[in-house]
Amino acid sequence: MSIAEQLHSTVTLDELLLAKERRAARQEAWLSAYRQPLISLTLVTPGPVKDSALYRRSMRAAVAACDGLLRTRGWATAAHQVFWLDTGPEALWAVNHAGAEIKAATVALEQSHRIGRLWDIDVIAPGEGIIGRDSLGHNGRRCLLCDQPAHACSRSRRHPLEQVVEKIEDLLDGYFSAK
Repeated sequence: MSIAEQLHSTVTLDELLLAKERRAARQEAWLSAYRQPLISLTLVTPGPVKDSALYRRSMRAAVAACDGLLRTRGWATAAHQVFWLDTGPEALWAVNHAGAEIKAATVALEQSHRIGRLWDIDVIAPGEGIIGRDSLGHNGRRCLLCDQPAHACSRSRRHPLEQVVEKIEDLLDGYFSAK
């Protein structure tokens, strides 16, 4: 079943930009309130459909994987919340641990989990801001369809949206049917 068939709603560019501003404001509020590094989780969802049953399943898997990572590492959380939005699900954790180590662990999680490539896990530290992959010596993400840098393919629209969405659906369908 395609993501479009499971459609809850499509979103406009203005709605996406507003959601991004709200997420940034929420992150700033959490940084001020908890004074600890944050894990900010969203999904890779190109196109106007950001909320579907399949994307919600992916988010639940991502949240469970992040919770498992934190539990395995013994890293305490001051707060955790998942937001189920029309513009796509989001989750936040305030974690009592060093931001660079959290980022290294989340990069490893994205790279090792079968659908981790479809998760966008940012780590934001008080006074530092977003801790990027490059600060840890990691290369940027690769395109889902070719071996080029993902940001280059995305910006140039090298691949048709339908082709990218189909690849995401195939990855998710393969993962969930194997479970």
